[in-house]
Amino acid sequence: MSDPTMTPADTLRPLALVTGASSGIGYELAKLLAADGFDLVVAADTSLAEAGQAFESLGAKVEILQADLSTDAGVRSLYDLVAGRPVDVLAANAGHGLGQAFLDQSFDDILHVINTNITGTTRLLHLVGRDMRARGKGQILLTGSIAGLMPGTFQAVYNASKAYVDSFSFALRNELKDTGVSVTVLMPGPTDTEFFSRAGMDDTVVGQGKKMDAGKVAEIGYAAMKRGDGDVVAGLMNKLQAASAAVMPQTALAEMHRKQAEPGGGPA
Repeated sequence: MSDPTMTPADTLRPLALVTGASSGIGYELAKLLAADGFDLVVAADTSLAEAGQAFESLGAKVEILQADLSTDAGVRSLYDLVAGRPVDVLAANAGHGLGQAFLDQSFDDILHVINTNITGTTRLLHLVGRDMRARGKGQILLTGSIAGLMPGTFQAVYNASKAYVDSFSFALRNELKDTGVSVTVLMPGPTDTEFFSRAGMDDTVVGQGKKMDAGKVAEIGYAAMKRGDGDVVAGLMNKLQAASAAVMPQTALAEMHRKQAEPGGGPA
């Protein structure tokens, strides 16, 4: 028998907003959220048709948006799709990589990385974060990277953009510490996704090296968010690399990164 004191809002499943959800870590996060009882609003710059079906098979009501979240119009269209509904979880996972030497990169590609990883992410957080703070409830999971802890030789713009995300997350977490809104940053290392292919890094040591499973990385980040942790580095080797980055000189880190990301540096 239904409870006569319950309102329609009480019977709704919680809502999660996930960006970069068509594949990789974002896809796996969306699956975890769907299985955990969330309805989903998901976005990516590639088709979400198959992903949306997978999320629905887990019991979620799903709304999808294919949009370029490097643009203000793309971010606004995503926020409009939420249509004023309370967002319980924001998994801001959209991001692009970019390999090769900085001066050899197209400046349009450079701007797209900056506008996706930094500008679009910040804009979405500003919109959704304000709503969460007003409600006094919400969880934010940002996908940063251990790349943000070191100078990214042959990935200079990407690493710098992740340094922004990593740093921003800690500052925002502190600002929101008494509001009921938590902020967690997931900092993976190399992960088995389309990232390296899309970044033009298939011929590098890191592009051809061993990588963590995207599902495992998502599980680690999701568990950390549920606990309310401030940050989590996925994987033992990545934890060791993050620890060494805190004590090694920046020039040494830059040279170490060169060996991993220099074009043509992978095994023949």
